[in-house]
Amino acid sequence: MRLRTYYFVICRLPMAHILIAEDEQRISSFIEKGLKSHGYTTTTVGDAHAALSLSMSDSFDLLILDLGLPDRDGLEVLTDLRGQGAKLPVIILTARDDLKDKISGLNGGADDYMTKPFRFEELLARVRARLRTVTYTSSTAPLTLMIHNVALDLRTRKAKVNDEWIELPSREFTLAETFFQHPDHVLSRQQLLDRVWGYDYDPGSNIVDVYVGYLRKKLGNDLIQTVRGVGYRLKE
Repeated sequence: MRLRTYYFVICRLPMAHILIAEDEQRISSFIEKGLKSHGYTTTTVGDAHAALSLSMSDSFDLLILDLGLPDRDGLEVLTDLRGQGAKLPVIILTARDDLKDKISGLNGGADDYMTKPFRFEELLARVRARLRTVTYTSSTAPLTLMIHNVALDLRTRKAKVNDEWIELPSREFTLAETFFQHPDHVLSRQQLLDRVWGYDYDPGSNIVDVYVGYLRKKLGNDLIQTVRGVGYRLKE
């Protein structure tokens, strides 16, 4: 019997570009090293002027902002950023642990607020959470993704099968969106875990398989194919 050899190309999900505004070299290096080890692209600046300028360049997906920058207060950077209409997600990372500072930061437009000292695992989880909730605001970004008879509305986060609208829980929608953004690509379970759940789940967990089963029941059994021993692929 002649054996056939199959080759699978596993695509790498595009990772976010994160701007780190932190003037303490030790801390910025620690954050940068950790984020790069998880596949993110990073740029580090040590002053408010550079942080604001780069934040307005549309080149970044998230800003980690220290409040104690040497030339201006980080809250002023945040105020200017939001005043100019920028929607860039911002995580404040600061030594200021007073409740008033936290309220000021969140009311000023920050998406999250962490205090130093911190554990990198928690920062990573918050970064992933912020990136998962980024909305599609670019005029060139699609607001609807469609494959066959299934459409995903990225504004309402609902799915439409034929002419019927279906409510999907947050995790199910994010999983479906990941597949729809990479049609015909084989995605490993670990890639899907990183993108949808954001935490380092046990590689032996079957949570991806369970949620794929949920999507098949709601969107169609033939839409997502199993690639044995590798992962899953959305059939375009």
